Amino acid sequence: MSSIYLYLVVMAVVTYLVRLLPLTLIRKEIKNTYIRSFLYYVPYVTLAVMIFPAILDSTASTVSGLVGFLVAVILAYSGRSLFTVSIFACLSVYIVELVI
Repeated sequence: MSSIYLYLVVMAVVTYLVRLLPLTLIRKEIKNTYIRSFLYYVPYVTLAVMIFPAILDSTASTVSGLVGFLVAVILAYSGRSLFTVSIFACLSVYIVELVI
């Protein structure tokens, strides 16, 4: 039972250090364009990494999730509204689930 507390303490320390070190080590403005562009895309990549597996696992079959994802990407890339993208993605998942 005490190893669980050890795991919790290690997790807390690592989480705290990840948040604390950038604040203490980087005090000046970052001028390197490569690092700035990398840091610009970090939130988008993090969001995509969290959402994509949930899209595939949220339906009864992976195929229907993938079809809904592809429909959403195509419609979003063509400039459709968020409401239109979500409705057509849900409808495509529903239709694929009926067929499968």
